[in-house]
Amino acid sequence: MSTERIRFRRDSAPYRPIPELEEMRRRFEEDILRPLMRAAPFRPSPELNDLRRRFEEEIVRPVTQAIYGRIPEEQKGWAPAIEVIEKGDSFVVKFELPGVNEEDIDVSVSGDTLTVTGERKMESGIEGDNYERSEITYGKFYREVALPAEVDTKNPAAVYQDGILRITLQRSGAKPKKVNVQVKKSTG
Repeated sequence: MSTERIRFRRDSAPYRPIPELEEMRRRFEEDILRPLMRAAPFRPSPELNDLRRRFEEEIVRPVTQAIYGRIPEEQKGWAPAIEVIEKGDSFVVKFELPGVNEEDIDVSVSGDTLTVTGERKMESGIEGDNYERSEITYGKFYREVALPAEVDTKNPAAVYQDGILRITLQRSGAKPKKVNVQVKKSTG
């Protein structure tokens, strides 16, 4: 096998230009890069702000939407932050769910897996166009947590307070037991 590196160039066989991308590159160079080269680097200008806005509208948004459109629906949600704490013979799992209504949360336990699903809904009466800025993620969420050991599925305890869902699960079956190990010196 040859150790020679393969180089891809525009004139080599594997490269096939995509007309839409070539057009986007050309427009980017003409409309954004050239004016930026002439702009003063440390002075904000309306032209620079306009170029940033156009770049966002014409390049970033379409590419982001194209990528986002290929993600399966069940993976498009958001995932809440969690903590898993082991306390003796039980596990405490905390989910950070601010703004989620209690009736929109479903908890299920099977073997050593805890699953929490739900939805954070937007406030009613506010249209999407009325937002000046929104960094809060809305929609359905799904979170599956593998616990370090099997748990008792008959009586999990769940408390939802101040945006934190706290689930306490007891270990099932035999509890871990400490074993003393004797160390013998080898003769030899």
